[in-house]
Amino acid sequence: MSEKRWYAIQTYSGHENKVQRLLAKKIEDEPGDTPEEKEISECLVPTQEAVEIRNGKRVTVTKRLYPGYVLVQMVLNERTQHAINNTQGVIKFVGSGKTPQPLREEEINKILGVELPEAEGETREDIPFHVGQVVEVTQGPFSDFSGTVQEVFPEKGKVKVEVSLFGRPTSVELDYTQLKGY
Repeated sequence: MSEKRWYAIQTYSGHENKVQRLLAKKIEDEPGDTPEEKEISECLVPTQEAVEIRNGKRVTVTKRLYPGYVLVQMVLNERTQHAINNTQGVIKFVGSGKTPQPLREEEINKILGVELPEAEGETREDIPFHVGQVVEVTQGPFSDFSGTVQEVFPEKGKVKVEVSLFGRPTSVELDYTQLKGY
């Protein structure tokens, strides 16, 4: 048996999880007791935990890193290629020409490495503000003040904003949920 490699498969948008379930069923039904003995051994939809603000509250959501794509670890041959291509929701293998191109080692390591913070219980916060942006403070002691974003601290979920206090520029560090962009 030749070497197993990771391949990207293009799916219909929104069908990634369905394709993953169908391929997992095919993997389960395939002969062989362990994943090493199977020609198709793993299928995943790369996701990442992110924090969003909905109705003024922080909500942790799971976002797909590559919408419309599923990754499969397999031995490429006619049988496995046919099994993947004939799965409902699959459009095609990603690659140039007729033969699917495997993902490079550094690509798959980067993709799989993205899931490490999730495994450690950390989530990356998507802070919707950038340096130089004018914002309005909506909560706390500085509410109704306007200011300019000086720094963004995604690891802490904070933003340093310069506001005018008694006619003098003053830097304050605020939670990004206390701000509203213009």
